[in-house]
Amino acid sequence: MSRVVRDSLLSLRELLLTALPFVALTLALLVVAYLVLDPAPPKRTVLATGPEQSAAAEFGKRYASELQRHGIEVVLRTTRGSLENLQLLRDRTRQVEFAFVQGGASEAVRAADEDRAGAPLVSLGSLFYEPVWLFYREAAAKKLPRAALAELAQLRGWRVNVGTKGSGMPGLMGKLLAVNGVEPDELKRNFLDVTPAVVALLGNELDALAFASAPESPMAQMLLQTPGVKLLEFGQAQAYSRRLPFLSAVTLPRGVADLARDVPTHDVPLIAPTTSLLAREGMHPALVQLFAQAAGKIHGEAGWISGAGRFPTPQSTEFPLAREADRYYRSGPPLLQRYLPFWLANLVDRMWVVLFSIIAVLIPLSRIVPPLYRFRVRSRVFRWYRHLRQIEERIDSDGADAAALLAELDRLEAKTGEITVPLSYTDELYALRGNIAMVRARLLQARASSAAA
Repeated sequence: MSRVVRDSLLSLRELLLTALPFVALTLALLVVAYLVLDPAPPKRTVLATGPEQSAAAEFGKRYASELQRHGIEVVLRTTRGSLENLQLLRDRTRQVEFAFVQGGASEAVRAADEDRAGAPLVSLGSLFYEPVWLFYREAAAKKLPRAALAELAQLRGWRVNVGTKGSGMPGLMGKLLAVNGVEPDELKRNFLDVTPAVVALLGNELDALAFASAPESPMAQMLLQTPGVKLLEFGQAQAYSRRLPFLSAVTLPRGVADLARDVPTHDVPLIAPTTSLLAREGMHPALVQLFAQAAGKIHGEAGWISGAGRFPTPQSTEFPLAREADRYYRSGPPLLQRYLPFWLANLVDRMWVVLFSIIAVLIPLSRIVPPLYRFRVRSRVFRWYRHLRQIEERIDSDGADAAALLAELDRLEAKTGEITVPLSYTDELYALRGNIAMVRARLLQARASSAAA
């Protein structure tokens, strides 16, 4: 094996020693780039959802499961609703980094009055519709034209539950009443949770209640089929969507709640804010990308009022779209993530520009490696020429000890016999040995001449 190594065309040792500075430089640049770019996302994040057993809470569990596959722990924080979620996100002292927020959740009546203080927020897209359900007792509407509630302005003087404080519903109702010219104090407002509010409605303690939830909500399904309870139809749904951009005009299809009993008996126009997934600006891009991908898997199915593929969407959001989310909506998951493990695909995706930059710098530098390698290998041979020349110069000096010089030549020749060089450099080794032989011959000739004299 040693002979094979000795007779190889390259000296592996010299090659490694020659390339070592460049390898060290490359590794140093990669380490610096890694520290600056921080390609690995954090292993833990906090997602604010909503009340327990709400649609947002259930979706939160699915997000946690989805991101767990990539080694990221999503801590779910239950809250009273969208308004609290919004406040948690904007408070830099809190640890909440992502949250579900319903459109129009702020308490400001007009968008210009909304408080934007605190951490800036970005949207990862709209996820699902949450229609506004306004159920009322038929008995409360007997004095109205056609004995039915037709518009929000007719709520003046009614006992209305507008949603739990801390949720987005009171703020949303405030906006809806404002565009109808109704002042909050013209209603007898209550702020009960949905379940106590339903009990109060059925017990004649309320005239109406409003809440926003997915159509599949058990509470909405139950009230749709409760005798003596009616649902307000938003005949001006298109106008609402123009006046309040976070709202969409949607339709509850006939019979979708109960096909056998034909509930509802006709298509019902409704208005619906969309719930968005918000994040603090500056969140790690890889983490934002994973949440956007999870949204695509979780919210892409068909629902009662939206077809398959309708969500998630970058539209109908009140906040600027995060850059990585926009990238996902335009081109889907990064190409490498479709074929490689997430950590590796993310590393390459985040660092490829740096890698190309490092390569561009090292390619010109690498041109000095071959001549430097040749110098290192040839130096094994050339360094002995100095000793050989010293011996040769001493031959002609007065009082030279020929026997001592021959002994030095013998030692020099023995050492050159131990020199190993690649096959491509053996000519120089043999040239050194030939020169030693030439100096030996000259030394012997000089000693013979000296003896004859």
